[in-house]
Amino acid sequence: MKTAKVRVLIVDDSAVVRQTLTEILSSDAEIEVIGTAGDPYVAAERIAENVPDVITLDIEMPRMDGLTFLKKLMSQHPIPVVICSSLADEGAQSTLRALEYGAVEIITKPKLGTKQFLEDSRVILCEAVKAASAARLRPLGPMHTVEPKLTADAVLSPATHAMAETTEKVVVVGASTGGTEALKTFLEALPADSPGIVIVQHMPELFTRAFANRLDSVCAVTVKEAETNDTVLRGRALIAPGNHHLLLKRSGARYYVEVKDGPLVCRHRPSVDVLFRSAARYAGQNAVGVIMTGMGDDGARGMLEMMQAGAYTIAQDEATCVVFGMPKEAIRMNGVSKVLPLGAIASGILSRCR
Repeated sequence: MKTAKVRVLIVDDSAVVRQTLTEILSSDAEIEVIGTAGDPYVAAERIAENVPDVITLDIEMPRMDGLTFLKKLMSQHPIPVVICSSLADEGAQSTLRALEYGAVEIITKPKLGTKQFLEDSRVILCEAVKAASAARLRPLGPMHTVEPKLTADAVLSPATHAMAETTEKVVVVGASTGGTEALKTFLEALPADSPGIVIVQHMPELFTRAFANRLDSVCAVTVKEAETNDTVLRGRALIAPGNHHLLLKRSGARYYVEVKDGPLVCRHRPSVDVLFRSAARYAGQNAVGVIMTGMGDDGARGMLEMMQAGAYTIAQDEATCVVFGMPKEAIRMNGVSKVLPLGAIASGILSRCR
């Protein structure tokens, strides 16, 4: 039986970008570009004529910015949106706000570069659009002002057995589509003395630091973008930097992380599988693994390895996932100890680690 193609509308003020995105998306047999628009007003006309399954949306545009358009769209005619932005550093906060307004994914605009770079961009863009098409959209809720605080073998190195005994628990978490808001809900529910946490969220380079800082401002635990040799401490969550893999390592009784380059694994960098397999190797039964909302199967094999190494593993349930892909695959592979709704994951971890 032939599956219908994912129908996409591209909204960007640059004709060059519209052409590039059209060529990249059209190269995937499962995607059809049904139109392009140079600004939100033209986009509204296109939607009235032919409703797409997914919209790719730039943030900075003339006449109406992407955030304003997104808010109007989600309140009047919700359609899955992938933010395709070149904003970095100072603009990252604006792009992250788009996720709160209902966008399901952020990707960076493909730039001219090496053949491998363009191929990686093609894979990431097409995967993001297909993930968005499967997303369960939630109504736009009230906005809250954030108050500041007062196969992974290509990346994993050979194991070493020179490790001291330790009973300190470490939590590793993987998420993709819908994961930014899920992680916020999860981390906000944790007390300041929670076990150390290491997180892979599929997100582009330059956005993860702003994401970590935003979470740090609303959570009792400290949240930061991971750097090589950061120690995994109680009350601290480390988030993989975009476009880099993150591995859990151990020296004696000390857990630390390593940020590493490498190929896309399960079509992603950072990859949940890379983190989970390193946790299986270096933490074993002291690890707790959590796999959250996201499309595809990244993390499923790694979670099975964790379970086989004695770890306790948790999958987010279907009802609370934006996309029940990654948890579903981990469950299908029999790598999950417990399936929990998003709101119960924090307490499930705490009770397990006591």
